Amino acid sequence: MLTERKISIVSKILTLQILVIVTITFGIYLIGDQTMLLSAFCGGIAAFLPNLYMALRMMRTPKQDAQKIVRSFYAGESGKLILTGMLFFMIFQIPTIKLLPLLATYVAALSVFWFALIMRD
Repeated sequence: MLTERKISIVSKILTLQILVIVTITFGIYLIGDQTMLLSAFCGGIAAFLPNLYMALRMMRTPKQDAQKIVRSFYAGESGKLILTGMLFFMIFQIPTIKLLPLLATYVAALSVFWFALIMRD
């Protein structure tokens, strides 16, 4: 029951992140061009994929002892940071990338975690 609840919360957060990314990306496209669309989309991907990785990694550790869960958490967080760095490295290889839409979508997607603190089931 508790595991199902955690999965439900994780699913809500990831779904809300997708919604925020799509909304911000579409809004930026309306006021900009395809280069801004690509930049915003890349910012959203750079936020979402590492969070998805971490969520999938944490779902593999239910019903284990605390030490294994903590070890898995640290490994997942390290992988998440490495994945984020790699994604930004690849994104900055695109010559036409625009920094403002990229960071705006990235920060908006990450802000979902702050709003998740006040979400109720």
